[in-house]
Amino acid sequence: MAELFIELFSEEIPSGMQARAADDLGSLLTKALDGLNPRDLRTFFGARRIAAVLTVDAEIPARSVSERGPREGAPEKALEGFTRKHGVTPTDLTLENGFWVLNKSLDPVSAESRVSEAVPDLLWKFPWPKSMRWGAGSNFTWVRPLRRIACLLDGHVVPFALARDGDDAHGLKASNLSEGHRFLAPGAFEILSASQWQDELETRSVIVDMDSRRDMVRTGVARLADQHGITVVQDDGLVDEVCGLVEYPVPLLGKIDAAFMDLPAEVMQVSMRINQRYFALRNPDGKAAPYFAFVGNLPFKDGGKLTTAGNERVLRARFADARHFWDLDRKTKLADRVPALAAVTFHARLGTQAERAERISKLAGTVAQAMGLDGAQIAQAERAGLLAKADLTTGMVGEFPELQGVMGGYYAAHDGEDEAVSRAVAEHYLPRGQSDETAKAPVSVAVALADRLDLLAGFFAIGELPSGSGDPYALRRAALGIIRTIRDNGLRLDLTELFAQAANGRTGGELAKLPDFIAERLRVQLRSEGERHDVLAATLAGSLDGDLVRLLARTSALSEMIQTEDGRNLLAAAKRAANILRIEDKKDGPHTGAPDPSLYTQDEERALATGLDQAVPAIETALKEERFTDAMQAIAALRPTLDRFFEAVTVNAPEPEVRANRLKLLSRFRETTSLIADFGQIEG
Repeated sequence: MAELFIELFSEEIPSGMQARAADDLGSLLTKALDGLNPRDLRTFFGARRIAAVLTVDAEIPARSVSERGPREGAPEKALEGFTRKHGVTPTDLTLENGFWVLNKSLDPVSAESRVSEAVPDLLWKFPWPKSMRWGAGSNFTWVRPLRRIACLLDGHVVPFALARDGDDAHGLKASNLSEGHRFLAPGAFEILSASQWQDELETRSVIVDMDSRRDMVRTGVARLADQHGITVVQDDGLVDEVCGLVEYPVPLLGKIDAAFMDLPAEVMQVSMRINQRYFALRNPDGKAAPYFAFVGNLPFKDGGKLTTAGNERVLRARFADARHFWDLDRKTKLADRVPALAAVTFHARLGTQAERAERISKLAGTVAQAMGLDGAQIAQAERAGLLAKADLTTGMVGEFPELQGVMGGYYAAHDGEDEAVSRAVAEHYLPRGQSDETAKAPVSVAVALADRLDLLAGFFAIGELPSGSGDPYALRRAALGIIRTIRDNGLRLDLTELFAQAANGRTGGELAKLPDFIAERLRVQLRSEGERHDVLAATLAGSLDGDLVRLLARTSALSEMIQTEDGRNLLAAAKRAANILRIEDKKDGPHTGAPDPSLYTQDEERALATGLDQAVPAIETALKEERFTDAMQAIAALRPTLDRFFEAVTVNAPEPEVRANRLKLLSRFRETTSLIADFGQIEG
């Protein structure tokens, strides 16, 4: 076995593309070198390089392979094409099972030979999301100009060049050279192995391991913040982005002018993050601290004083812009901005944002009423729904779209709106992401649900559904937001009725698919939580129960039941009955209708019939009263009776009328279990 090391050294790679590129390099190498049994893969990435190291066999051993060609009697041209493709003659083929077959023995292939053959083609086809040409005379592309290719097998250069078909590919070829930090250690150095490369880069001020850079950023910023008794606002995405911009992270702390400390904390944070890649800091009381953190790309002789002063000067200009928008926006009341939404198109087939605001307002009142809120809260929900999108016309949201809703809440509070109204405007986008909290205040919940209900109903009404991985209108996220908000707040709502209200008189399109869409999102959510999503699918076999709290309680009770011994055996019996009926119904079914008690010939049949007579009303009553555990116990109680039935009774009796009657009895048992769920969809 041998260590294969590859480094692709280029001009600065966009931060967001680095991790994916390293993954692609590793997977493409593994696939291209499959015959060498590649293993122990490790990848590295940074601002100017992606690299991979893996273990491969010394050679691909000699082997025999068979290639099946055209069928015997196929046109002569087919046979000619096959032989030409493989560089053989028809005499080299043998006839096997009606096909011409080429059996050939392949000589061993050294790892060096295979790597030198595979890597150039891999690099020509490398799947960058965006790539560029540079220089003149070559069609070879890379994300940024590629400067060096290092490729070593056990410390020795694997010789290859990228030139092909008259294209010199900028003269790029394999070597054993790399480079350190652009400013602190310019110039090339020789690579001997992957570990020596990593150590040498560190001495040349390049931390090539992403996890190490992350740790340097996190701990360095946290240490600086701790010196002032403040904390860092957690932002993993910003940490990763910054780590992709620097090769040797050096965290520094700057001060914010007191004149800007009355800006909303969210405005300060977003402005720092989007424009400058700065980290926001908080005081112990949660308010914005008068400091910001940033990360340099090299140590500074003056401890970073000059650089910090420069960044403070840049931030003053950024905050001055934010101050302008903040002051200007507050001169116009949020309510007075609602008419301006008529000039903002929501969707060509769904009208303007003004029309949408009216729909959300009305729907928010409907949701609030369904939640059991009082008259004042219903009025607040309607008011908040009307104002929810008004901040789209403000300068601040125009500059920072990430602040939608947040700014509306600030402006509503400034205008003297009810606290519940301003809070609902600020919170109606919650949850924005998977890790976000959901809205909790009653009025906020009503508006958050109304916003998503209108979104889903509107796009389903015009047939704009997500397809595959494409979801341009974030409908999956909207559905998940509804599910999480309802679950987190334990809301007893009828989603089916609310979707009908949200349809606003519209029919057709794909509205009929909306319940199934919500059900599928619920299954995905349960799967991500490690819950029994198959049990949910079984419970949903009839249709979506609009009351998600009731649905999940029923699913939970069923999940608990099938984990008991009686439950597992009942599940097995139900599947056995379903299999028998499926087979026999194909012959002469369906075997439906009430069984005839006079045709029972064994006590076990009579016992099962009696058990079903007792279980059905008990199950129906328990389900109606939402005593789901009792319903599960009623069905589980049939287990010993079923065991005796299957042990003693031959369903396919020789007497036709007895057989048909027993199949009807099994059909009645299946109908009884279907009151609970479709047991056939439960795994195990």
